[in-house]
Amino acid sequence: MRYGTQHADVAIADLETALAGGPFHVALRAAIAARGLPLQRVQHHLSRYGVKVGVTSLSYWQQGARRPQRPESLRAVRALEEILQLPDESLIRLLAKADQRCDPQRPTGRSYRSLVEASGVLERLLAELESPLDGGMHTLGHHELVRIGTHRELLARESHHIVRAYKDGVDRYVAVHHGDPGCAPERTAVRALENCRTGRVRWHHDTGVMVAELLFDTRLRAGDTFLFRYGFEDGTAGASSEYVRGFGFAGGQYALQVRFAEDALPVRCHRFTQHSAAAPRSGRQELPLSGRHRSVHLVEPRVRSGIVGIGWDWE
Repeated sequence: MRYGTQHADVAIADLETALAGGPFHVALRAAIAARGLPLQRVQHHLSRYGVKVGVTSLSYWQQGARRPQRPESLRAVRALEEILQLPDESLIRLLAKADQRCDPQRPTGRSYRSLVEASGVLERLLAELESPLDGGMHTLGHHELVRIGTHRELLARESHHIVRAYKDGVDRYVAVHHGDPGCAPERTAVRALENCRTGRVRWHHDTGVMVAELLFDTRLRAGDTFLFRYGFEDGTAGASSEYVRGFGFAGGQYALQVRFAEDALPVRCHRFTQHSAAAPRSGRQELPLSGRHRSVHLVEPRVRSGIVGIGWDWE
């Protein structure tokens, strides 16, 4: 019995050390050991939180063979902090440190923690609007124009969508806008520009996440295609250094164009991709800035699940 007590004290000490310095997988392994839970029990507890993670994935996480990356996995990390009785955001913080080590050039304006929080907020806002993630339709084409203002701020963006319904009764689309750090979503305007009108709008100030219903004047049947255009007028945050677009599903063509004000031109621009918010950036490619139109662009012929974006550097 005395040995068991000493063993528990050692496990707690190891856990405190791991939480203080990391890395993530060592801290997770120490936390599970300190609580004396087999992975099957951890999985069971996660399921009670509505999170599905396999025992194999949990094993990989605590071995350091893989890191949580997908939104479902990030929700699992937050739940693990409660299940394993850890301080709030202790594991999230270690993931953020690992993420920065893997990609030290990543801008720190939007932290890993803020992206995780925004993911949870978005789920709640979509639930309020009773909207599924894909809205019952597939995207065939999406052209997005982002405008950067004279103060280097994200002034506005406009989207032109081409979609095809895969079920009957589709009559709306829920657009998502995630402003730059320090933005005021309550002062961001939604514009229904073509073949749609604005419905309910919800936002969350701390994360800068905004969702807006765009209502069609028709109900689509399965197989029907539809074109619509909308925009967000922002301009409420400070200097912007990148624009990213996340895709939860594979889809059609995506084109992103960033246009700069004449008196606010960056010194260089580049494109990049990521498998997820937690993964290091890859596919970096310099983009030439067109002189007359002051813009850069990228085209993805067929998008895959993940993130694509354009970043730029100011003098």
